[in-house]
Amino acid sequence: MTEVQENITNLKSQIPSGVKLVAVSKFKPKELLLEAYEIGFSAFGENYVQELVDKYEVLPKDIQWHFIGHLQTNKVKYIAPFVHLIHSVDSFKLLKEIDKQAARNERVIECLIQIYIAKEDSKTGMDKAEYLEMLESQEFKSLKNVKVKGLMGMSTFTDNMNLVREEFRSLKDLFEQTRSLKVDNFSLEEISMGMSGDWQLAVEEGSTMIRVGSSIFGSRG
Repeated sequence: MTEVQENITNLKSQIPSGVKLVAVSKFKPKELLLEAYEIGFSAFGENYVQELVDKYEVLPKDIQWHFIGHLQTNKVKYIAPFVHLIHSVDSFKLLKEIDKQAARNERVIECLIQIYIAKEDSKTGMDKAEYLEMLESQEFKSLKNVKVKGLMGMSTFTDNMNLVREEFRSLKDLFEQTRSLKVDNFSLEEISMGMSGDWQLAVEEGSTMIRVGSSIFGSRG
């Protein structure tokens, strides 16, 4: 068993059942992804559109590609034909563009709304008020080719785990506050939060999907 395969096996043995693992594979060569794929693992998260498209073209077609980075509206068209889940929908404008490109590809694209929970300017996302306002709008309810499946959040990069826990808890609270909304394109099931350094805390606070890179592939190469 390779190092990547051992890392995935070990991680999956620690994660509670019902929590999904997404392997963050940005900058990693396709050979490492294939090592993971060989043991039946197929959920990979990419941050950059061009890299995602390049990997999609050469790797097995049953891989579930998750887009987890900042997505520009003018790049949506390149991943719309095949992307499995977009975690990082940080504006209503972006969601509308995803809907438009999904319609062109005659498919429904599943999305997570990225909520700004961190105390950092470098992080993006909708604030709580923007998100709630969007859910109330007729324009949102009229979108036919996207399905909002949950929320995503990125915690502050800090050693203060009490702050991180508070941020994760705020995302879970917002999830619970809005999950009962009955709209055709909205069915909250997933909370994507937690990475290599804080996934255990995220799971304690209700995460259903963790995004792990360095603990699987290593921090370099």
